[in-house]
Amino acid sequence: MTGSPSPLPAVHALLNAPEAATLVARFSRSTVVGTLREILDTHREARRFGVPSAVILDEVADALARRFATSQRPVFNLTGTVLHTNLGRALLPPEAAEAAAVALRGATNLEYDLDTGSRGDRDDHVSGLLRELTGAEAATVVNNNAAAVMLVLNTLALGRQVPVSRGELIEIGGAFRIPDIMSRSGAILREVGTTNRTHKRDYRAAIGPETAAIMRVHQANYAITGFTASVPTAELAMIAQEVDIPLIEDLGSGSLIDLERWGLPHEPTPKEVILAGVDLVTFSGDKLLGGPQAGLIVGRADLIRRLNENPLKRALRLDKGRLAALEAVLRLYLNPDCLIDRLPTLRLLTRTEPDIRATAHRIVPGMQAAWPNHDVVVEACRSQIGSGALPVDLLASAAVTLAGRRLDGLAGELRALSRPVIGRINDGRLWLDCRCLELDEEGAFLAQLPKRD
Repeated sequence: MTGSPSPLPAVHALLNAPEAATLVARFSRSTVVGTLREILDTHREARRFGVPSAVILDEVADALARRFATSQRPVFNLTGTVLHTNLGRALLPPEAAEAAAVALRGATNLEYDLDTGSRGDRDDHVSGLLRELTGAEAATVVNNNAAAVMLVLNTLALGRQVPVSRGELIEIGGAFRIPDIMSRSGAILREVGTTNRTHKRDYRAAIGPETAAIMRVHQANYAITGFTASVPTAELAMIAQEVDIPLIEDLGSGSLIDLERWGLPHEPTPKEVILAGVDLVTFSGDKLLGGPQAGLIVGRADLIRRLNENPLKRALRLDKGRLAALEAVLRLYLNPDCLIDRLPTLRLLTRTEPDIRATAHRIVPGMQAAWPNHDVVVEACRSQIGSGALPVDLLASAAVTLAGRRLDGLAGELRALSRPVIGRINDGRLWLDCRCLELDEEGAFLAQLPKRD
């Protein structure tokens, strides 16, 4: 006759084990007791009795580790997109990360004037640098570029019309659309021209007593080619000046310098468009600029003053950590000759194909050992800049590719590593573009790969 199964250990008995004492010291007694009871209830419901105490305590430790694990974790970006929105866009240089950490660890003179002992303006930490780097009369910063556009329109065009070319009514990441942002700001969109062709006469025909400003949106995440026409910035500025209304330009990706000196395609800079007559320019901090998430606004001092007087500005302002990081990044631009060595975004964008291919060949043996049942080879590929920057321009690169069964499962294994590896599946292979895997991280990448018997 079969005897009754051994009962599960009691909670108080489990708590007396040395392993439990370690868990209590780390997570608190009440938390450990609650997790113990959950694990024991799970075994009872499944009618699993006689489970050893050591096994239960291991399960408790695993459950607590999962519960208290940090949700946002470092990953290896091997997608081939350098400025990947879902992976955090631009990587901060060490100076900026340290500046943010220092600011966040203690009190700072965020809004305190050390010279006068009176209240200061948080924008002062970066506005001078932005004026110097762009040639603008004044500058201010908010949470991101969408917020910058919204603040500008809400301040200058609430309840009034703003002509925008139909070919510039873009949708950015997360299904945010320029018409929606304009609507939320309180401005009234006045579409002009056609999708592929807009002329000076289209803008002039749209301007009337209810027109508050003209807006140009840089085609940062797509390109219209073929039978096209658009109005040059300088000519559009003349139209705005004729009727005494501001010209606003949303540059989106917002490079502060001419990228052509490093062999990258040209991208309009704030300084260029201000010289062409634009009154206010908005652009992002965490794209081609290579800084933290921010929306930067530069231009005429009287217009910037109006933005800062809008109550919405307070709701959209930057915290002290991001301001410190942005200041550190902007200071790097004061020495452009050293920028490529100190700014991660620019360094990654300008990596040569032979250098990237060498990285790929160095990690192939480890990948082959970890997944011996897959075909692992190095192949040429094309990286993209990403986040709406230079959408049609691709960069020569190299990838480690894996072919075999269950590529979705393989991609899941890579994401489950201690530092997840993010690639992409295309043409029946898993592609790991090595552009963003730098030499000092190769060891950490290889060390975490599975060891097969």
